[in-house]
Amino acid sequence: MEKASIKFAKRLRAAMQAAGYEAKPSVLEREFNLHYMGQPMTLHGVRRWLLGESLPRQDKLEALAEWLRIPPQELRYGVEIEKRVKLQRARWDEGIGYQDREIIETFLSLSPPQRKVVREVIMAFARAFPAAAVTKKTKPPKKT
Repeated sequence: MEKASIKFAKRLRAAMQAAGYEAKPSVLEREFNLHYMGQPMTLHGVRRWLLGESLPRQDKLEALAEWLRIPPQELRYGVEIEKRVKLQRARWDEGIGYQDREIIETFLSLSPPQRKVVREVIMAFARAFPAAAVTKKTKPPKKT
């Protein structure tokens, strides 16, 4: 698995190129320092960003994102994570009906010891009746 700083470096280089800049340390140093109001970055410091050796602090990430006109979370984390989160959220929103939401709200209103008991009951039930067996569409036995 690729390190987060390497992934960031790839996204930074791509964002620079998409914005019409060469992905070179000298260009990054000059443009970043024009857009950042804090202590200027050195050529060595921005080179480390481009090589994936380090990550910028939040304030510097925000300045980069504003300069490159890209959302900071996209520059830092990429779009893959956001897509996965949206997919999980959609599954959750679509897969739960009114009654299930009501149960969850009731569960959340319980005290911590009560929640523990309910969790243990649910987990015991799930172990006794695995999801694969529950999801199979079986016909009820015929009455004789």
